[in-house]
Amino acid sequence: MNVLNAEVKLPAFISDGLVLQRNAEVKIWGWASSKEKIIIDFNGNVYKGEASIEGKWEFTLNNLKAGGPYTMVVSGENTIIINNILVGDVWLCSGQSNMELPMRRVSPLYEDEIKSANNPKIHYIKIPQRYNFKAPQENIESVNWQEVNQENISEFSSVAYFFAQELYESYNVPIGIINSSLGGSPAESWISEDALKAFPHYFDEAQKFKDDSLIKEIQNTDNQNWKDWHNKLYNKDLGNKKNPWYNQSLDTQKWDEMDVPGYWDKEKIAGKNGVVWFRKDVQIPKSMLNQTLKLNLGRVVDSDSVYVNGTFVGTTGYKYPPRRYTIPSNILVEGNNNITIRVINESGVGGFYLDKPYEVKSDNKTIDLKGTWKYRLGAEMPPKEGQTFIRWKPAGLYNAMIAPLLNYKIKGVIWYQGESNVKNPKEYQTLFPTLIKNWRTKFKQGNFPFLFVQLANYQEAYKEPTESSWAALREAQLQTLKLPKTAMAVTIDIGEWNDIHPLNKKDVAKRLALAAKKMAYKEKNVVFSGPTLKSKKSKGNKIILEFENVGSGLVAKGGELKEFAIAGADKKFVWAKAIIEKNKIIVFNESIKDPVAVRYAWADNPDKANLYNKENLPASPFRTDNW
Repeated sequence: MNVLNAEVKLPAFISDGLVLQRNAEVKIWGWASSKEKIIIDFNGNVYKGEASIEGKWEFTLNNLKAGGPYTMVVSGENTIIINNILVGDVWLCSGQSNMELPMRRVSPLYEDEIKSANNPKIHYIKIPQRYNFKAPQENIESVNWQEVNQENISEFSSVAYFFAQELYESYNVPIGIINSSLGGSPAESWISEDALKAFPHYFDEAQKFKDDSLIKEIQNTDNQNWKDWHNKLYNKDLGNKKNPWYNQSLDTQKWDEMDVPGYWDKEKIAGKNGVVWFRKDVQIPKSMLNQTLKLNLGRVVDSDSVYVNGTFVGTTGYKYPPRRYTIPSNILVEGNNNITIRVINESGVGGFYLDKPYEVKSDNKTIDLKGTWKYRLGAEMPPKEGQTFIRWKPAGLYNAMIAPLLNYKIKGVIWYQGESNVKNPKEYQTLFPTLIKNWRTKFKQGNFPFLFVQLANYQEAYKEPTESSWAALREAQLQTLKLPKTAMAVTIDIGEWNDIHPLNKKDVAKRLALAAKKMAYKEKNVVFSGPTLKSKKSKGNKIILEFENVGSGLVAKGGELKEFAIAGADKKFVWAKAIIEKNKIIVFNESIKDPVAVRYAWADNPDKANLYNKENLPASPFRTDNW
């Protein structure tokens, strides 16, 4: 974007690469001197007007047809030229880390997709991750629209990219993706202050954080606590002394041993926080020399620094990212090589996540690093105090990351969030619908499609029926479908028990795209959802369930139906037999003579859930004991 002067101004994201919504009333707006004459020249049409006394102006462009690239010239006392404008469909993508998660994080599954990514008709913009508690912002700092190509695909939201790709392949129209998401953010941070009045505790908290001095005090305290804890840790760490414990020739005969992956809660250092050093000698064959190798170390609680033959090769500062490092070709030798990991555990149980890759890899050979490692406690520390995540406080993200977009015409929203509200799923039953209605009110674009992802399966599976806050949050999401033009992508079959950030984002996007085809593109015959419970009735010792969204029919994937539980009046659930008959499901357990309730996939991780429709879309978890 070429700015030749500085009177007429545009919102930061109305810039080169802009995507405008087709077949709609599209606003272009900005600021200028009071009563300044403004002219817009776009695609053969000229629009004339003037700024208000306050210096604000806007124009409406009607019924734009898909196409481009175009150029727009905005003139007043100065001239702004916007290049490479497309007209197509604009989707706002929001939520927490599973929406934010970039392609580089999921690259092990999608190497081919990343290598082939090149589409000038998909444009992507990421809204700066900021908060503001004082008032809704009118603008954001400078940002750039980007075309999909090899230089930038690694940083695109993986769900958003795959969603855009699905839509482009289906409709062959340009797609604009606005990624306005932030890891760890709860729903209340994305809701406007006036809508939070229905939740007084959040409204009051939003008022509290309008005080800049309070924010500064909290940040200073948190920063000082972090520095004090880590400085003391470093000074106490025996592994950092005269003969560092990452030295290749270090004598470790007196060190203890532990299986990796695993946690040290069952070792001699159980219950301790601080620094623990791990070492393993690895035999590298000649065939793996003279090349850069990959070093995968799963995930570590909480942070790690890694050395190979005494040379530092990488570090990760918190527990969630996968540990993917590279070993330079010049530091390995044929035969014995050493890998050392300095693990910092701030609180809770430290160690290495199970069921993750721990390996050294070349193009054609893999060395497994699982097994016995030597370890030694470098420094013991009291648990580190937790910090106050100010950026997640109520209304802050709405004001800074949603409010500046409200004049911008969108096709709809895709939303992936909920993990940060799992502790209060009952509240989410009203909080989440409030968010949707709030956005629709503020955007003033009617009931635009709002498509969201139900929480994936996560954490350890249980052998018996159990209560679950994750299942209750999924139920709250399911109930949100009562709102018009909403749809939900069920993902209980594509999560990972040991990772809150499952890698399979392509199937998530495909399911969201099916929902978009139904809700936004009005395809009548598309099966966009897995089975959802419609009704239940009791008949003797059986409960008969009827479903919506059965598609071509109900199926039990891989054998008999699993994850059904049944209970009598005492509400003590036991596993049940479930049989499909003419697209209904009959549920029973011979020990329950008068059943009153059924649950399906009611667990944090219902890993055996296998009810689908024939279109291979999984059924949403449900329970009937709250009917």
